[in-house]
Formats: sequence, structure tokens, C-alpha cells
Amino acid sequence: MSNNRPLILVCNDDGYSAPGINCLVEAMKPLGEVVVVAPDKPQSGMGHAITINATLRLQEHKREDGIKVFACSGTPVDCIKMAVKVVVDRRPALIVSGINHGANHSINVIYSGTMSAAIEGAMEGIPSIGFSLLDYSIDADFTAAGEIARKVAAQVLENGLAPNTCLNVNVPKLPLDQIRGIRICRQAKAYWREDFEERVNPYGKKYYWLAGDFENRDEGTDTDVWALENQYVSVVPTQYDLTHHSGLEALKTWEF
Repeated sequence: MSNNRPLILVCNDDGYSAPGINCLVEAMKPLGEVVVVAPDKPQSGMGHAITINATLRLQEHKREDGIKVFACSGTPVDCIKMAVKVVVDRRPALIVSGINHGANHSINVIYSGTMSAAIEGAMEGIPSIGFSLLDYSIDADFTAAGEIARKVAAQVLENGLAPNTCLNVNVPKLPLDQIRGIRICRQAKAYWREDFEERVNPYGKKYYWLAGDFENRDEGTDTDVWALENQYVSVVPTQYDLTHHSGLEALKTWEF
């Protein structure tokens, strides 16, 4: 790997051959030297899971443009760990994850393998970004999301990020000329109202399928959900410190 361009590590949770990651690779190529380490199969909803009870494997795949692609048998977080410790021979200047099929706004960030890869990058002290497009279709058009990804990544390479912070970027399902702009937001207080559908398989055995509806309980106009509903790209600075700092003093008054 050459040392004259910034090294950009690309990951996702939809798998190394997904359309979204191919678009993200193309978006990053003008900005630096690109290396891909991504799951060898879809890993959506894995959150920050890591592999501790099985072996991990890496398989290199060839691209016509010469970019190195490694398919990892583990989770998105495994991919980042393996990339930084095993694959690359110098520290990445930037980690980008995605482009995810579907939203990772609000509470979805907790479950997202795409965002967990970016958060793991932040834990490594590397500027990191997760990108998602609000379109679950396998035929989703990632053109606008790719342009947004290049623009945001260029800014992070130029300006850096605060320590222990990554960016959560969500793009509405719109052509680029219909997107109204980019908004810096907070995470909305929205949740999944979940249910389990009981079904029966052909052998008469019961099984359950997770279902539910997304509910936005936040009336703010400074949130990621509001931005996306109003044709803006949302950018949320995200950290991995889950401490509820404002609750510390109240707990200190308890007698144990």
C-alpha cells in the first residue's frame, strides 16, 4: 500500500458485494487509497457484536480497478478489528461504513451493524462515518447517497472529528436535485413499537417473526427524523460513551 494518499477503509453490514458498498468505494476513490474489509454475508442488525466462539477467515477478492477487497466471516465490528490489526500496514486516515440499505436514524443506531463499524473506528481513534440510504430495495439508486458520502468524507478528511466521535449520516430517498441540503442534527427520541407474529411451519411447529412500527415521539425540528422527513440529509455526531452524565449526581445521593 502506498503512503502518498490518505488510506480509507471501507466496511458495511450488507456484505462485501452489496450495491451500497460498491457505490461507497466509487465515492471514496477520488479522496484516497481505498481498501475494503467487509462481511462475507449480510450482517444487518448485528449491532456491536464480535466473534469470540468461532474462527475468523479472510478471503481476498479481485476488482478490475485494483482495489483490494477482503471478505471477512465475522461481524462488521470484526471486520474493523481485523482490518486495522491484520490487513492494512498503516493507520487509516478515515473509516467509512455503508451505504446501508435502509435508515439508521434515531434508535436504529443501537442495532445497526453499519453504525457499529463506524463506532468501532471511533474507538480506535480513527475518524469514522456511517452512511445509510432510506431505501430498502435491492434496486435502490445510490447515486445521490454516493455524492453526499464524498462531500461529507472530504470534510472529515480536511477538518477531522472530535475525539471518540463518529458521524451518522442518513440520506433521504430522493434524487440529488430534490435534496434540500445537509442538516447537523441530534438523534430523535423515536422507538420501535414491536410485536412478534406467531406462525406455524409446514410441520405444525410454532415460530415467531419480529414485526412492529416505528414511532417518532419527538416534536423537535432539530432531529434526524425531522430532517429526513423534510428532504434533508441528517448528520448526527455520535459517541460510544453511554453514561447518562446528568443522572450521576442523583445516583450519588443513594445510600447503599
